[in-house]
Amino acid sequence: MKQYAFAALVAFALAACASGAPRNDATLYDPRALPSGPVGKSIARGHALITQTRWLMKAYVGAELNCSDCHVAAGTQARGGSFAGTYARFPQWNGRAHRVITLHDRIAECFLYSMNGRVPAYDGKAMIAIVAYIAWLSRGTPVGAPQTASDRYLEPLPTASPNLGNGSRIYTAKCSTCHGAAGAGVANVFPPLWGEKSFNNGAGMSHIERMTGFVRYNMPQNAPGSLSLAQAYDVAAFVLSHPRPHFQKNVLQQTPPLRAKYF
Repeated sequence: MKQYAFAALVAFALAACASGAPRNDATLYDPRALPSGPVGKSIARGHALITQTRWLMKAYVGAELNCSDCHVAAGTQARGGSFAGTYARFPQWNGRAHRVITLHDRIAECFLYSMNGRVPAYDGKAMIAIVAYIAWLSRGTPVGAPQTASDRYLEPLPTASPNLGNGSRIYTAKCSTCHGAAGAGVANVFPPLWGEKSFNNGAGMSHIERMTGFVRYNMPQNAPGSLSLAQAYDVAAFVLSHPRPHFQKNVLQQTPPLRAKYF
């Protein structure tokens, strides 16, 4: 039955590695190391959905974005939105929702805010595959373990106000080659940073502390870490000074009902 297959996946993922030590991209996700059969296929499908979200999940994505645009290297890069250990930190309290949420809820948030789209069915193959993939990347992390410093990119912001003029100059010199002078990105290659096809104003990246940290450690793509915290702060403020979609909080989210025999 489907729930038993997924339970087997989770047990396999968490038991597959006994150490929570930092791992590089190849050891976090190596297709050759996946379990055989349906479980491995689901994990591989999850990886594909993370890297090709806007094509494989068109019905649920309103922006021209893939999950891997904010979760570098499909969520395997330290300080790049890594998924390593994420599975072990749910359920957790969510201040925005004012309730305890599951990992499914957190993924749903990403589709609503970062993708400016709609929620995929929790019991659908796509959602299960994404959870399976995150569980696989989290193997070996003890349940309840906090996020490690090497996975976080948030830092205290500079005390001074950001300099938008300096941010504009940095953007032109360092960012516009990939994301375009108008922030529209390059179709099918680089994501838009503002405008109607970007993430909405409720997304994590719409908060300057998150955008600053992400830029500081991951941008520009050809020289990550080359910007100082102050420079990343200025360019993040410049990007966020532009218009983007407004989150529609009252839109009803519905997923198809299931017959009892599914469970």
